[in-house]
Formats: sequence, C-alpha cells, structure tokens
Amino acid sequence: MPVYRRFIEFFGLKKSIAGLLCMVLLIGMGEKMSERFLPVYLMALGGGALGIGLLNGLNNLLSALYSFPGGYLSERIGPKKSLLVFNIIAILGFLIVILVPHWIAVIVGACFFLSWTAVSLPATMSLIADILPKNKRTMGVTVHSLIRRIPMALGPVLGGMCIEVWGVTDGIRIAFVIATVLALVATVIQQILIEEKNQKKAEMPEKNPLKFLKYLTPPLRMLLVSDILVRFCEQIPYAFVVIWCMKTIAHPVTPVEFGLLTTVEMTTAVLVYIPVAYLADKTSKKPFVIITFAFFTLFPLSLLFCHSFMWLLPAFVLRGLKEFGEPTRKAMIMDLAPEGLKASVFGLYYLIRDTIVSLAAFGGAFLWELSPSMNFIAAFIFGMIGTVGFAIFGKDMQEHK
Repeated sequence: MPVYRRFIEFFGLKKSIAGLLCMVLLIGMGEKMSERFLPVYLMALGGGALGIGLLNGLNNLLSALYSFPGGYLSERIGPKKSLLVFNIIAILGFLIVILVPHWIAVIVGACFFLSWTAVSLPATMSLIADILPKNKRTMGVTVHSLIRRIPMALGPVLGGMCIEVWGVTDGIRIAFVIATVLALVATVIQQILIEEKNQKKAEMPEKNPLKFLKYLTPPLRMLLVSDILVRFCEQIPYAFVVIWCMKTIAHPVTPVEFGLLTTVEMTTAVLVYIPVAYLADKTSKKPFVIITFAFFTLFPLSLLFCHSFMWLLPAFVLRGLKEFGEPTRKAMIMDLAPEGLKASVFGLYYLIRDTIVSLAAFGGAFLWELSPSMNFIAAFIFGMIGTVGFAIFGKDMQEHK
C-alpha cells in the first residue's frame, strides 16, 4: 500500500472528513481571532465584570440549549445541510458585532457565533461515526479535535496583532470581518467535499429530548455527572483568565503575549492527541479520562502562583494537557449511544451538561468580584470532586460490555 494511502487510512481522512476539517479550520480561525479577547473588548465598550460573566454564562447556556436542536436537525435533514445552516447562523453573529459597536450587541452576536461549536458538534460527531468504522472513531474524533486546536493556537496570536495595530475596539471588529470572509469560504468548501450518505434514519426524529433519557445508561450518567463537576472547575474562571493575565497580575502580559500563551496551550494539546488516540483505541479509555479531569482541576490552582509571562508559560502547558483525553471522552459517549440515535443522544448529553454548567459561568463573575483567589480555589474544589468521583465510580468501556 502506498505511503499516502496508509496515511489516509491511519488518520481516517475520507473525502467528507476532509471537507469537515476544512470547515472547522477556517471558521475556527476567524472565531478564535477574537473569542479569547471578548472579555477585554466588553470592558472597552463599557461592560464590567458582570457583563463578562453574562457573556460566559450565556455561552454555556446557549451551547446547552443548541446542542439538542443541533442533533435533531442533523437527524432530520442530514449533517451536510445542517452544517450549512449552522454556518449561516455564525456569520449572522459576526455581522452583528461588526455593525454595532456596543457591548450589548456583542452579547447578542455571541448568542449566534459562540455556540457554533455546540450546535454543529452533534452533526460533526454523527458524520464521523457514520463514515468511519468503530475502531477508527477515536482517531477520527481526535483528528477533528487536533484540527480545531490549530485556529485555537494561531487565532489569538493574529487577534492580538490586530489589537496591537488598531487598538482593542477597531482591532476586534477587523478580526470579525476576517472571520466572516473565512466562514463564507469554509461554507463553499464544505458543501463541495462533504457527501450525502444514504442511511436509515427516522422519518421524523423525536423532538422531545426527555424521551432520550432512557438511552443514558448508568456508565454514561456517571461520566456526565463527573464531567459537569469538572466543567464547573473550567468555567468558573474561564472568562477571567484573560483579565487575570492582562490586567490583574503583578506583571501583566500584552495581547500578543496572551496570544502566544494560547499557542503554547494548543501546541501542547496537539502533541498529545495522536499518541493518546492510538492507545485509547487499543486499550481502556477510563485512565485517559481521569488524567484529563486531573489536568482540568490543577490549572486554576496554578494561576494563583503565576504573576508574569514566564510563570504563565508552564501554567498554559498544563492547560493544554487538559485536552489529553477529551477526544477519548467524546468517543466514549458515541460508543455508548445507540446506533441511529448518536447525534440526538450526544446532543442530549451536552444539553444537560452545559445547562447546569452555565450556572458556574454566571457564578464565576460573583466569585471574581469577591476575589480572584476565591474564584480559582472554588474551581479547584469542584474539579477535585469530579475527578475523584469518576476514578471511583466511573465505568470503563470494557466493564460496560
């Protein structure tokens, strides 16, 4: 077999997967040029800490509320058409921020573009599950996650450069103009490369997400509960990490330096993805998920001791390592979900998780107002409970079988 064929087979790079990855790369690049700097942009437009908490809370809540409709639409009209709809929604959000320079408009626009990943993820996971054999799904999810991290790594650097050249307000708006152009190009490429697949689907998928609760098996429920607690750990400080780095610490970093910290984070994630995916497909998945939860837990605690760019570098390496077993966790959800209903069950999982986690995002603003240290320590405690709980009670795939 030629080398390029072995490469394609190893990474599961079918034509439709290639189209999906191009879409993720281009839309993600535009989105991440500005997303990490939105809290600073909100402050520049007059929104305070509560406005930042509102933005992050809405992002989590809408991600939850969009997840099941995203799965439903994927089951109803197919992944290709549903992804087209989701791209148009994201572009609309970009245009709102470009045309209306007001902090309330940022929150309104964010309701469209910040939840693009959540609304499109069930369709994306369903497409991967449909196209790739079961022994390649973790690798498929991993390659998707890896490609997502490229814009996460480079986007903030480019966004930081825009801010350095044009200032916060104009720089962010120019970044959104670039995001709109990239999203349009991505939509065209996606529609050309992704192929429709004839498959048996319900003529009218179930609209009531509660009817899918019976498909959340005990192992899936345990994973969900632990995941919620660990996401509390992530989301309580999430929106304030950039404020901590650029405004609060003794030696604040510049926008470009913060972009470089994000690059370090995503580069670390990329370096661990492929070997972990390979091992997770060959061995048990539970240890990888436990390690991932542990890295989530340690990051907010580490920030308390980082007051300069050089000290923040290892902290963001730690933050990158939290992606260690994320694709494995997603693949575990898809394996546990029944055939023909994977998009809907995946959407339900995220609907439940992110609805509850949105409370942490809102609450993080109030904890930050009390003190940044209280915010970070509370996050650490939630992460510890979730990690230890899954280590004790979580079921591995082999145990479930």
